Amino acid sequence: MAILSKLISSLQCHRISRRSFHYKGKQFPVCARCTGVYLGQIIMILLILVGFRLNLLASILLMVPLFIDGAIQHFKLLESTNPRRLITGLMCGLGAINLYLFIFILILKYF
Repeated sequence: MAILSKLISSLQCHRISRRSFHYKGKQFPVCARCTGVYLGQIIMILLILVGFRLNLLASILLMVPLFIDGAIQHFKLLESTNPRRLITGLMCGLGAINLYLFIFILILKYF
């Protein structure tokens, strides 16, 4: 299991310790932002399975806070916090999965 989590996290996450959650002295396999994104994606998949869907605009708007928070942090205007990273990641994960579904359905209509 540890090998799998290291493989998944190495694909995209920086795993910076101060930007990650810790539990019982062990660091999560991904940072706080990625934790939120993955949780949001799982939640949205479950919501879609029970019939819940967002419209395209809502999907895009849910993703915007992550990019704003990332840009603010990138340009060193304000250091983000792990709770903010988690929340913006969660919102982005929700929006992204719904956006992927919207695109997938759109592609299916043309083939």
